Amino acid sequence: MDEPAARKHRSAGLFISRGSAAPCPYLPGRRAVYEYAIPGALAPEKYQRLMDAGFRRSGDVVYRPVCEGCRECVPIRVAVQEFEPSRSQRRVRRRNVDVEMRIGPPVLTDEKHALFARYLREQHDGSMSDRREDLEEFLYRSGTETLEMTYHVGSRLVAVGIVDVCPISLSSVYFYFEPAESRRSLGILGGLFEIDECRRRGLPYWYLGYYIRDCRRMNYKACFRPHELLDPSGGWVRA
Repeated sequence: MDEPAARKHRSAGLFISRGSAAPCPYLPGRRAVYEYAIPGALAPEKYQRLMDAGFRRSGDVVYRPVCEGCRECVPIRVAVQEFEPSRSQRRVRRRNVDVEMRIGPPVLTDEKHALFARYLREQHDGSMSDRREDLEEFLYRSGTETLEMTYHVGSRLVAVGIVDVCPISLSSVYFYFEPAESRRSLGILGGLFEIDECRRRGLPYWYLGYYIRDCRRMNYKACFRPHELLDPSGGWVRA
């Protein structure tokens, strides 16, 4: 990202810069432009306000897409107390009764780095780096309250989820898993466990990032219902 003249975001007191257009990572043939800021320490209350203005966190950076002529990246959240798993989501639970979830602070290990590298090789197009220092910067550097949820089958690590803790929500930052275990639908299982953790903490919402209808990697999020989408006026609308 380059750094043109910044402007101040009124609700969070951050100076927001706009990057240059680059190929869209989600929709082929499109160009993406992002606004971003590097807030340093980010109080959960401030991050909640930023999410409700369409921003997301990646490492030390908060960002949101501002692509000309395109509004396909739509923030999505789930109303936790009203959520009822679908029949297929219940099957995912049953298929994974042998999976144990553990929760704690984010700590990058060699095992997690190797898992992330395998995940990228099988699940992505090669545009993301699997270097350990890049993973550290991307997921394991945070200026806000962040948790790591790890998923194990016996002694074997099969998935990792990174989540931020905000006053009314958990926000899913990223989830990576063992590609050899794709039949388990671990991404769906991780979502169900993150909803469980919201309920345990008494938090009314689970934020999933951006829903992109025409991107298979992102449109699965709509299967968690009921959900709400952030409309252009800044209000959450039940979908």
